[in-house]
Amino acid sequence: MINRAQATLLVMLVIASLSMGAVLFRMRERAHERMLAGQDSAPTQAPAVAAPEQATLLVANDDDNSLRDQIYSLPLPKDPGARARAVLGKLLDLYAAKESNHPVPGGAVSVAQVFLLPANGTASAPKPEAPSDSGPEIAVINLKGSFVASHPSGLETETLTVLSICGTLHANLPRVTEVRFLVDGAMRPSLAGHADLTRTYLTVDAGPLEPVHP
Repeated sequence: MINRAQATLLVMLVIASLSMGAVLFRMRERAHERMLAGQDSAPTQAPAVAAPEQATLLVANDDDNSLRDQIYSLPLPKDPGARARAVLGKLLDLYAAKESNHPVPGGAVSVAQVFLLPANGTASAPKPEAPSDSGPEIAVINLKGSFVASHPSGLETETLTVLSICGTLHANLPRVTEVRFLVDGAMRPSLAGHADLTRTYLTVDAGPLEPVHP
C-alpha cells in the first residue's frame, strides 16, 4: 500500500514526465522545421570548379638525384594560398604514387596549410587573414607530422623533397622568393634527420638540377 504522500508524488512525477516529453517533442519539431527551411534556402547551383591551367612541377628523381620540370593541367584556384596547396598537393601525390621515382608516402593531405607573407615579414607567426599586397613573398608551409614521420631518411632524398617543393612554388607563384617549413604548426630541426627545417630556403636555389651520377 502506498500512502497519500507517495501517491501525490507519483502523480507529480507522471505529470512532469509528460510535460517534459511534450517540450522535447516540440523542440524536435522546431529543429526539423529549421532544417527544412535551411534546405529550401540553400543554393541549388553546384559550386564553381576552378578551370584547368598549366602548372609546372619540379619533380625529384632518385635515380640520378635530379629535379626536372613537368607540366600538368590542374584546376587551380585564384586565391594564391589555395593555389600553392593545389600544386604542392599534386607534387606530393606524384611522390606517393606506386611507380614514383622519389617515393614518399602521404600525398596531397600532407600539406596542412600554406601561408604567404611579405618577404620581410615574420615567418614564425603567419597570419592568413593578412596576405601581402605586392613585392616578394615568403611561403610558410605547414606540413603534417605524419608526412615527416614517414619520409625516408637520407641527405639526398630529403634535400630533393625540400628543393622540389620550393621550386614548384616559385614556378607557379613567381613572387615567392623564400620558403620556411613548419610541422604541425611548430618548428622542427630537420625533415627526417638531415634536411634543415629551421632555415629559410631561397627559391632561386631550387631550379632544375642536372643529373648527378654516383
